[in-house]
Amino acid sequence: MNWGVFEGLLSGVNKYSTAFGRIWLSLVFIFRLLVYLVAAERVWTDDHKDFDCNTRQPGCTNVCFDHFFPVSHIRLWALQLILVTCPSFLVLMHVAYREAKEQRLREAGGDNYRCLYPNPGKKRGGLWWTYLFSLIFKAGVDVVFLYIFYRFYRKYTLPRVVKCELPPCPNVVDCFISRPTEKNIFTLFMVVTACVCVVLSLVEAAYLIGKR
Repeated sequence: MNWGVFEGLLSGVNKYSTAFGRIWLSLVFIFRLLVYLVAAERVWTDDHKDFDCNTRQPGCTNVCFDHFFPVSHIRLWALQLILVTCPSFLVLMHVAYREAKEQRLREAGGDNYRCLYPNPGKKRGGLWWTYLFSLIFKAGVDVVFLYIFYRFYRKYTLPRVVKCELPPCPNVVDCFISRPTEKNIFTLFMVVTACVCVVLSLVEAAYLIGKR
């Protein structure tokens, strides 16, 4: 990955964001993305390998693991982070479109050129709606994923022992999850930061509407 390009994109997003947007961006990329890449991803590397059931029946462990972990936390968080950051880059693309349009008009108009966007990054007209849509979309994505996590993992926690009686298990078997306490801590951290991001997005949307 070209980190120079990535840093340039982040600088552009930060430049055209409000104060609330800058706080949101810092929270996402420091407390969510970096925690995900540096720590959380490693915690789930052994989730299937160390999922033990007290039976040797072939297929029982795999069936029980699939039932209690229909989708990995890591994959859900990866999809969530991708979807929640894309709208910010959409705002950056809209500003770039304005700048390119202004350049074309300048070249075509010559001496009779009339400035259409004195400040391409100013949140007026279509850019205001794009920015507002990005805030609503980001908050909506986080809320949807919080609901998905709640549906898959009640109260966002993992038990130490789960009881499984699905075929081909011969009877009710006990299955043990690897490092449930550590996983619960990271899950709670990601849930709390997502809730804070939702609040920041809604506050910024209210600020944007009120300012207009």
